[in-house]
Amino acid sequence: MKRREFIKKATTATGAITLSGYISAFLSSCSKSNSFEISLAEWSLHRALQSGEIDHLDFYSVAKNEFNISAVEYVNSFFFDKAKDQKYLSEMKQRADDLGVRSLLIMCDNEGNLGDPDSKKRIESVENHYKWAEAAKFLGCHSIRVNARSFGSYDDQIELAADGLRRLTEFGDTLRLNTIVENHGGLSSNGKWLSAVMERVDHPRVGTLPDFGNFRIEGDEWYDRYQGMKELMPYAKAVSAKSHEFDSNGNETKSDYYKMMDIVLDAGYKGYVGIEYEGSTHSEMDGIKLTRDLLIKIRNSLI
Repeated sequence: MKRREFIKKATTATGAITLSGYISAFLSSCSKSNSFEISLAEWSLHRALQSGEIDHLDFYSVAKNEFNISAVEYVNSFFFDKAKDQKYLSEMKQRADDLGVRSLLIMCDNEGNLGDPDSKKRIESVENHYKWAEAAKFLGCHSIRVNARSFGSYDDQIELAADGLRRLTEFGDTLRLNTIVENHGGLSSNGKWLSAVMERVDHPRVGTLPDFGNFRIEGDEWYDRYQGMKELMPYAKAVSAKSHEFDSNGNETKSDYYKMMDIVLDAGYKGYVGIEYEGSTHSEMDGIKLTRDLLIKIRNSLI
């Protein structure tokens, strides 16, 4: 039934007061259906990439031809020495364009701590990320994903991480590029803490990349993943559907994907949801397919 026909019939049958509830529920359902697309995070293939079985430049063809996915998220460690190599970056861009694959973001690691208590090291880390922001801009990405690692007390780490992140965000803003933080261990996996960092930075170009599974703070200390997702989604500019193992019904065993996606969509998010398979029971190719199929199943259930 079309929306206009639904509203017309509901008006006749129930009247204005009851109608408001029906319309609200109907429009809410419509807003969720087909409201997200699926991308592939390069880390899903980290074993094949690290072993040389797959070359970084072939990531596009794997995403498109093996999984019918037309959007990708890079990890800088797979082309770490190429951030300023214009010829290499141009080859990346050409391969993506040839296959109609969109480059979404670069996940940046191993460039120092943006919240380092040593101001010199903190600024050095900020500046280390500049080349990745410039590479991301060239490739057509909307963001770079960074870490908010720091040391010290809870409150001190908020201030230190916010300082480094604000500096980097202001640089990214000159490129019209977002700087987003993933819950990635330490206090960054505490949704309340990372939300406080977002509020402290207070910039339209800063945001989060909530990851379904990365809520281990340290050792055996875990933050509630569903609470963390609720706290981080208001700032989200990307989402990572972390997966590990699947049961015989195709459901991920560590995260309730239906519950996770309800949280994602209830926050009004309409961007890409990135597959990031990290399990060991299934092969990387099978793990990616299982994650993709579950996301598609959830998306189809919203129609």
